[in-house]
Amino acid sequence: MSEPLLSARGLAIAFGGVRAADGVDLDVAEGEILAIIGPNGAGKTTFINMTTGYLRPQAGRILFGGEDITGLAPRAIVRRGIARSFQIPQLFAEQTVIENVALKVAARRGFWRAFTPLLDHTTASEAMRLLEQVGLAQLATARATELNEGARKLTDVAMAMALEPRLLLMDEPTSGVASAEKFAVMDTLVGALRARRTTAVFVEHDMEVVERYADRVAVWSQGKILVAGPPREVLADPAVLREVIGVETAHAGA
Repeated sequence: MSEPLLSARGLAIAFGGVRAADGVDLDVAEGEILAIIGPNGAGKTTFINMTTGYLRPQAGRILFGGEDITGLAPRAIVRRGIARSFQIPQLFAEQTVIENVALKVAARRGFWRAFTPLLDHTTASEAMRLLEQVGLAQLATARATELNEGARKLTDVAMAMALEPRLLLMDEPTSGVASAEKFAVMDTLVGALRARRTTAVFVEHDMEVVERYADRVAVWSQGKILVAGPPREVLADPAVLREVIGVETAHAGA
């Protein structure tokens, strides 16, 4: 069996009396798309924050490609090949879509400096290719303030992809997206991830999205992983139905 791309062992962190991670063990295989689900406050975003260096675990360690990255700064983790998108897209509001993506391309290449042109031919071409992959080429010159939530999410992911990560972590990629658009957004995102052979982990509350797009699901509950496995198997688990989806509660009140 090949070594996992990402491996977490014994991760623990508490905020006051709340244990957001309590001995978390998780492996992510190269090339897979893993969904993380669970009730609010279960520790899902905390795991992303620890993996990307925004939080340092109080115990345990995180290995990426066999290297211990526990507690490294976010920039150092990005350089090693991990990027993230956010529940609330982190866009430069007054810049155009292509300028937002080009800023990340230039940051990765290390060539851009203040008072020099951002959209040189090479940077602009790469940014446009990314926008084509996520279906935003027609919005390249629109300002970020003009985008609907689906396009904002896609722009945020394109910015993360511009860093050429081996692993992309996405915090609620369909949060705030209209129901009529969520599958189109995910079709585009997953298609781009597969085309670029990027491993991905995404936090999600929409079980339809989880079942349709995840290769595997890990269920968080009170800072622990309750169960992990194939989507249909996990989403049919009685404990998951009760603690995460609330099916028994709903039936009991019917």
